[in-house]
Amino acid sequence: MLGLHFDTPHGTPLRILCLGAHCDDIEIGCGGTLLRLLEERPDASVHWVVFSSTPERKKEALGGAELFLAGVREKHVTIHDFRDSCFPYVSLDIKDAFERLKREVAPDVIFTHFRQDLHQDHAFISQLTWNTFRNHLILEFEIPKYDGDFGTPNFFVPLEGRHCERKIRFILDTFVSQVGHQWFSADVFMSALRLRGVESNAPERCAEAFYCRKVVFTPMSAARPAARAEKSEPIPLDDPSKAA
Repeated sequence: MLGLHFDTPHGTPLRILCLGAHCDDIEIGCGGTLLRLLEERPDASVHWVVFSSTPERKKEALGGAELFLAGVREKHVTIHDFRDSCFPYVSLDIKDAFERLKREVAPDVIFTHFRQDLHQDHAFISQLTWNTFRNHLILEFEIPKYDGDFGTPNFFVPLEGRHCERKIRFILDTFVSQVGHQWFSADVFMSALRLRGVESNAPERCAEAFYCRKVVFTPMSAARPAARAEKSEPIPLDDPSKAA
């Protein structure tokens, strides 16, 4: 199986945008992938945006971002305070936040919620992500919950045991306000990693999974100056005979 590698021009940092509806969503959905990716690409630039918080939860979210982004040279963490579970009812304000974000960052890859997530806040953030960023690689993560909306993802990131251990430890140590919830436990987080590890035949048996709805394939030769210079002219839409 061929793997996807994030290749950026020499000297250009990998630009990552992480979007989470709530204060622990990014860490749960793609925390292991970020730990691995930032370990391999320490030059990365990360924008980390959370849309719902309270004063207590904001403090936790800032702590979580600090742990997962440790060592990153350029990082921008934004914690909004939109009301939890009410995103569709304050849609214009959140849309404005997305429009401001679009002017601030041009990411190479975006991590956001699964479009068919059954939590209304999650689905709304995913919808606005696709509405706002139309020329970007978007990977939609999954969040375990009561609604039971785990599906069939098509993009997997194998993780080493140390990535999984750090992800789970960081989450449990940081988001203490969530202790007591049925879904907030090490075994739940590990079960998701193991399940996706089985599905992707991961070397160390664990992986995070995403939904990748659109990928534009560019062969390496197409990126070379000579190849660009030799490419043919596009076929005029009003002259179908040239398509023969």
